[in-house]
Amino acid sequence: MKTRFLGLIIVLVLATAAWAKPNFSGTWKMDAAQSQFGQLPKPSSMVRVIKHADPLMEVDTTQTGAQGEVKSQMRYNTNGKESANTLRGTEVKSICQFEGDALVIRYMRQAGPDTSISVTEQWTLSPDGKTTTIDTQMAGGGMNTTFKVVLTKQ
Repeated sequence: MKTRFLGLIIVLVLATAAWAKPNFSGTWKMDAAQSQFGQLPKPSSMVRVIKHADPLMEVDTTQTGAQGEVKSQMRYNTNGKESANTLRGTEVKSICQFEGDALVIRYMRQAGPDTSISVTEQWTLSPDGKTTTIDTQMAGGGMNTTFKVVLTKQ
C-alpha cells in the first residue's frame, strides 16, 4: 500500500511540473550571434528586465543601435485579457496568453496615418531556464518579415 501511495505522489508531482507555465522573470541580455533580424537593422545591444508573476508580466527593455538608445516599458496580462501600452508614442493594445509552453503576444500598431503593422511574438524558455527565444512575425505597410531574438539570463 505504501509503495502504491508513493508511486501516486511521484506521478502527481511529475504531472504538476509538466503543466507548470514558464516564468520569464530575470535580467536578460541579447545573444547577438544567435539572434536573427532579417530585413531589420540588428541592435548592437538589448537588455530586458522582466518581472513575471502570472497573470502579470512587466518587460523593461533598453536597446542600443543606429537610432541610439531606445527604452520601453510594457505591461501584459498573461491570461488573454487585453493590455494597453504606449510604444514610441503610439498606443498598442495586445493580447498575451500561453499556448502550450509558449507565451504568445499579438498586437497591431500604427506605423503611420494609413499604415498598421500586425505583430505576433512567440516566447519560449529553454528547459534549463537560461535562454529565452522570441520568434516574431511582422506584417503590414509593405513589409512581411520574421526575426528571432535570443536572450540569455544574467
